[in-house]
Amino acid sequence: QVQLQESGPGLVKPSQTLSLTCTVSGGSITTSYWNWIRQPPGKGLEWMGAIAYDGSTYYSPSLKSRTSIFRDTSKNQFSLQLMSVIPEDTAVYYCARQGDGTWTFGSWGQGTQETVSS
Repeated sequence: QVQLQESGPGLVKPSQTLSLTCTVSGGSITTSYWNWIRQPPGKGLEWMGAIAYDGSTYYSPSLKSRTSIFRDTSKNQFSLQLMSVIPEDTAVYYCARQGDGTWTFGSWGQGTQETVSS
């Protein structure tokens, strides 16, 4: 069974960079697509981007300019960096594996609450 777990600082100041890591077990990140998704309080899920089995990256247009996704295959981890954060970036951040079809997500991490505040 594929398991994912996010880790992050929990709190970051405005203008700084939010760095998150997703650790994957039970499956290789060199297979499938691996996504970052977030949910601000009171709002729906927002897909942020993904990294594919070959390292190709894909980003939401609204976040592309300040988002970077990369991976460390030796650790079976992939990471997210969100630059120049603002309070509206406060959200629960999830990593997720693609499910059985595009734009489906079969395995999720538990999520990590990340708050942008001074």
